Amino acid sequence: MEPNKQRAHFRLDERSGHARAGTFFTGGHAVTTPAFMPVGTQATVKALAPEDITNTGAQMAIMNTYHLWLRPGPDIVAAAGGLRRFSGYGGVISTDSGGFQAFSLGERTQVSEAGFTFSSHLDGQKLLLSPERAMEVQGQLGADVVMQLDICAPGASPRADLIAACERTTRWAERCLKARRVEPLPSGAMQAVFAIVQGGTEVDLRQAHLEQLSAMDFDGLALGGFSVGEPPEKMHETLAQVAPMMDPLRIHYLMGVGTPSDLIRAIGQGIDLFDCVMPTRNARNGQAFVNGGKLVIKNAKFKNDFRVLDEGCDCATCVSGVSRAFLRHLYVAEEMLFHRYMSIHNLRYYARLMEDARKAILEQRYAAFSEQKLREFGTAGQMDST
Repeated sequence: MEPNKQRAHFRLDERSGHARAGTFFTGGHAVTTPAFMPVGTQATVKALAPEDITNTGAQMAIMNTYHLWLRPGPDIVAAAGGLRRFSGYGGVISTDSGGFQAFSLGERTQVSEAGFTFSSHLDGQKLLLSPERAMEVQGQLGADVVMQLDICAPGASPRADLIAACERTTRWAERCLKARRVEPLPSGAMQAVFAIVQGGTEVDLRQAHLEQLSAMDFDGLALGGFSVGEPPEKMHETLAQVAPMMDPLRIHYLMGVGTPSDLIRAIGQGIDLFDCVMPTRNARNGQAFVNGGKLVIKNAKFKNDFRVLDEGCDCATCVSGVSRAFLRHLYVAEEMLFHRYMSIHNLRYYARLMEDARKAILEQRYAAFSEQKLREFGTAGQMDST
């Protein structure tokens, strides 16, 4: 089927259990899923040029509405022709709504029905981020995919707070849809808008909120409010009961998660799309994801190790022969090149994990693939972060 040039849509290509291989058409692009989005907070993935991101196999990147609103400002990005031209990144670009930043900057934020009132972390200026303003800013930024403004409750929130967060998120969802960008993007496509399902680890709340948001005219469905303090096992128990209920005709996005094992388990429940800072943050802190384990490159044992990070890895760092010894030297010497080499490697690891998962789904063997990977991760301790 040819991509719809105007409206984003999802095509299911194959199932293996609940796991899905699909294609997401948006902004003139076709993104094969499962897919992982590197995080480019300030319209850049730290230490990487746009072509570096693309060469890792990433098809999408997510950028940060809150930070880009404050600096350089949506007017400047719009004048440049939108985030694609401003940043030089040619893949699909998504933006969050700023809701998670309101959660993470809680001490600077007050919430009301109008939206989030907060003090800028740059100059202390008082600002109101309403559903309408969130959509206006994301419209100016010109991302292919934008998110509704939502209430992200902490993982240990009382049930009453979770209910209130769901109810307000639903009301804000209606306001966001009314305020969505109406003119096409420079690509000729319409800007896609995703709903965000909340409810913590209360399955009944998640299911009820999912049903409410699914009845609205959103292009995709996201699960927010995970990995915010709840035990990982509780998150996966909830996912196992909620993700399979998501509309099969729309793309399923799990926000802000997570480790390689998190991704493999979530794919098995029907999740298509992910983002997380882990591969690049851990890279900058000296941890490389490798087949069968992980390497903490700052360890002294790598001082005289002239092998590449991972034999058989096809990332640009490994293919070019950059040694563990050299990487350790760069880390100890605090050279910026270290961040580029390591980030390229870790993002390629994540992209290859998605490619391997898709292949397993297309070949109807995802359960065996997942079991093997989780066994490897458990032995290697890859669920740990740095």
